Amino acid sequence: MALDEATSNFLAQMAAAGGKPLHEMTPQEARGLGVMLRDLYGTGPEMKSVQDVRVPVEGGDILVRVLTPTEDPRGVLVYFHGGGWVIGEIAEFETLGRTLAERTGLTTLLVDYRLAPEHRYPTAVEDSWAALRWAEANRSSLAPSGGPLVVAGDSAGGNISAIMAQRAKAAGGPAIGLQVLVYPVTDADVDNESYTDPANQLMLSRDSMIWFWDHYAPDPAARALPDASPIRAEDLSGLPPAVVLTAEHDVLRDEGEAYARRLAWAGVPVQHRRFEGQMHGFFTMVNVLPGSSAGIDHVAAAIDEHLATTTDA
Repeated sequence: MALDEATSNFLAQMAAAGGKPLHEMTPQEARGLGVMLRDLYGTGPEMKSVQDVRVPVEGGDILVRVLTPTEDPRGVLVYFHGGGWVIGEIAEFETLGRTLAERTGLTTLLVDYRLAPEHRYPTAVEDSWAALRWAEANRSSLAPSGGPLVVAGDSAGGNISAIMAQRAKAAGGPAIGLQVLVYPVTDADVDNESYTDPANQLMLSRDSMIWFWDHYAPDPAARALPDASPIRAEDLSGLPPAVVLTAEHDVLRDEGEAYARRLAWAGVPVQHRRFEGQMHGFFTMVNVLPGSSAGIDHVAAAIDEHLATTTDA
């Protein structure tokens, strides 16, 4: 089906504002796009507390923002933001994080992993792994009554979330109860059907994904590794249950759906939903696109179902 009316109107407004295509920008210019969009989202729900912590990583430390929604959170959600590993910062995702924290009742952590090209692959993965291990080490204070540890993310953050689930399995922990993958990057193949469909060249295009990959992992051999393209892992069995969201008009649609199928074939419980009439980026556009509300509703319901059927500690 065609893009929904709200998305079409939003894209028309963006086009009227002018500006270069993302793939013709410098990373610094592209980072300004997120700042511009942030002002549209609003401040988000009030939290019981908001705390910034510094988590040690190789070569320094990174910021993790802890959003605690209630006196007695139901668990911990570690959220990795999108932006092609090149753009994005947690301030641009705080409204989404607050909304997810309120809707799920989970203490939500926003991870400010370091960005390419200043910090290329595998820095984003290593930083995110350090943040996940910090969350596990501090679970008793983040959610004193227990509850699951959930990893979630959109786009490049969905890529990182899938990789975190694979790493945790290989390392024997942390014990992840659920992985939520929102239009995730799972492969470095830019020539499949959803990549080459002219109808999908919108806010994210084939050219911009090539630009992201070139900044993040310029070595083709690195892109083929499971820590960059998680669909390349040989064995996906034993991974935590997955909730996978894809968008109809998205260059990443086919690889996200292929990963969902591979997980299911490996015996992993998978809930997949393709959001018709939506483009890449719809999920994070809180208070801007109605599709965002629908996506958040879907994720919150899936987490509620998981909490109702498990007794993760």
